Amino acid sequence: MGRLDGRRLRAKLAVVACLAGATLVMPGVALANSTDGGGTTADKLTHGEIGLNLLWIVIGAVLVIFMQAGFALVETGFCRAKHAAHVVFYELRDLRAGVRGLLPCGFALMFGGYSFPGLFGYDHPVGKALLGSGNHVFLWTGGYLLGGHAYDVAVMAFFLYMVAFMDTTATIPTGAMAERWKWGSFCIWGLFCGAIYYPLFGAWTWGGGWLAKLGASAGLGHGYVDFAGSGVVHMMGGVAGLAGALVLGPRIGKYGPDGKPRTIAGHHIPMAMLGTFILLFGWFGFNAASTLAATDHRFTVIATNTAIAAAFGAVAAMVWVMRRSPTHKPDPGMMANGMLAGLVAITAPCAFVQPWAAMVIGIVAGCIVVEAVWFWERKGVDDPVGAISVHGVCGAWGVLAVGIFADGAYGGDWNGTGSSIQNVWGILYGHGGGGQFMAQIAGVATIGIVMFGIVYAFFRIQNAVTRGGIRPSAELELKGMDEEMGVLAYPEFLGSSPATTPANGNGEAITVATETSEPSSV
Repeated sequence: MGRLDGRRLRAKLAVVACLAGATLVMPGVALANSTDGGGTTADKLTHGEIGLNLLWIVIGAVLVIFMQAGFALVETGFCRAKHAAHVVFYELRDLRAGVRGLLPCGFALMFGGYSFPGLFGYDHPVGKALLGSGNHVFLWTGGYLLGGHAYDVAVMAFFLYMVAFMDTTATIPTGAMAERWKWGSFCIWGLFCGAIYYPLFGAWTWGGGWLAKLGASAGLGHGYVDFAGSGVVHMMGGVAGLAGALVLGPRIGKYGPDGKPRTIAGHHIPMAMLGTFILLFGWFGFNAASTLAATDHRFTVIATNTAIAAAFGAVAAMVWVMRRSPTHKPDPGMMANGMLAGLVAITAPCAFVQPWAAMVIGIVAGCIVVEAVWFWERKGVDDPVGAISVHGVCGAWGVLAVGIFADGAYGGDWNGTGSSIQNVWGILYGHGGGGQFMAQIAGVATIGIVMFGIVYAFFRIQNAVTRGGIRPSAELELKGMDEEMGVLAYPEFLGSSPATTPANGNGEAITVATETSEPSSV
């Protein structure tokens, strides 16, 4: 191995220092149970406190919905100017399409067995099991169009919150499939996501289905645990983006005649960075409000862990890309994705871990996302914004982190397992942590195999039955997807044809793409 130059050595030492710092503050694995778990029960809540909890959820939902503005700016900034109006309009359409799927049937299939006695005093299940029974429920039924028992203030607040979460799952593939996905095909995806895809895995986990009950049925800790959705929301969106990108294929000009990837630069990096800040802001609603109660004071730990993981994810990605790239310079785009990677990874364990663990989770996520972006690019998967890596790969890491770092200070009888071991424990702390880790692996495997298979089949079938497929013509793609919207985002400088150069090996003109070599150490 050649001698490291000064910049690479400093970058390496910075990563080591971060990890060493985590080790120095790591507590002993025999930490006592602090029993800060489950919040306040309904019989101890006043009418005002119940109202406060409902307001807490609605505010959290609004923050998560506002994250769509962040996604819009991130994805648009990382894409080319000739596609800007097309990309940003996806985010506006997401909410409409998702509600149309979740309201008629999606919510009923996902939460038909749900009740809210611990938070609002509402103790009537919305519905009942549709497929399966006991600890092996696969789907629920009840509350279609928010009628029947679902017509209640508590359920209304929860539905709004779930709409915001589902909307996030639906929007993640828009980044991975950007610049080459027909508008009409995207609209059908939003409906499918809200009605079937998101509710299916949601029923198995947050709805109290078979994955949630692995603790009772198979003795695996408290079953699948995912506090705010590293798996249920983000990894689900990431594998959908992977499936869609595989069906669509890469953008014209992404790979040269020699098969090497080319850099297709985003048109507005400051826009993408601003979007990252907006996502960070909204993420506190994503995570902290997932207590579903302002009377559950654990939200302070959750919010702090969220900020820590985001900060260290950004720094780790910056340091790692400086170490690994040929230029040894910080990459603002990678730093933004590192922050988002830290946020995605902490989303599942945020309520169950200590700050030192949030730091480690963020550092690992920041390094993983850089390597994952390069990995998919080398494998021929074109992801313009890195959504597969940020949400899919780091979402899986976040789910597993619960089974590693959960310190047993929170959770109570999570998932209603009935275990004598209260609160959620990871393998670092014993108390059944090995079983919990296996439950987390089961969740990751289910998303990576079963849910990926379902969404891949959806895109393949949709591509086969749609006239001309789900990808636009090469002419439209080269001209810019804004043409499909009937309006240009930047008419001042896109009124004439952009500069082109032949590069795809077939004699077709493509938008200028600067070829770059891969990092020498990859």
